[in-house]
Amino acid sequence: MELRKLSDADAAELLQVITESLEHLRPWMPWAHVDYDASTAAGFLAMAVSTWERGTMFHHAITVDGAIVGVITADRTQESDLVEIGYWLHPAFTGRGLATKAAAELVEFAFALDGVRRLQIWHDAANIASSGVPRRLGFTEIDRAHRRANPRSATASGWTWCGS
Repeated sequence: MELRKLSDADAAELLQVITESLEHLRPWMPWAHVDYDASTAAGFLAMAVSTWERGTMFHHAITVDGAIVGVITADRTQESDLVEIGYWLHPAFTGRGLATKAAAELVEFAFALDGVRRLQIWHDAANIASSGVPRRLGFTEIDRAHRRANPRSATASGWTWCGS
């Protein structure tokens, strides 16, 4: 497993991976409810490139043998000393520890950013598999609340974890 910066050249491959993953992602990702097409993928990638350049969001492809199998993001748009980590994987690649390995690499990346002192992972409360990532990384659960939850989720609430 390797991480690499997403680029405009990833549009076709990313679209395929997302299209194949939509059913798996719908309960957890609000963006998975849109008609995801080439234009949507191109728009996402354009945003990924521009937010990286601005230093606010850092979208990485999670790759296995060079192929994209998911995306992990370091988001520092909330507070300058805080990075929130978000991730998703193609369903054929879940349960292998890839999200945990990717998140561990992103923890190092995030703490190398100027001024970052805190990390956070938020996930839907019903997504028990996703809760394993911050647990395995030694993060501490700090909150269970209604926050940015997917309106189509069973719980409409989420858990927040903090790491340092």
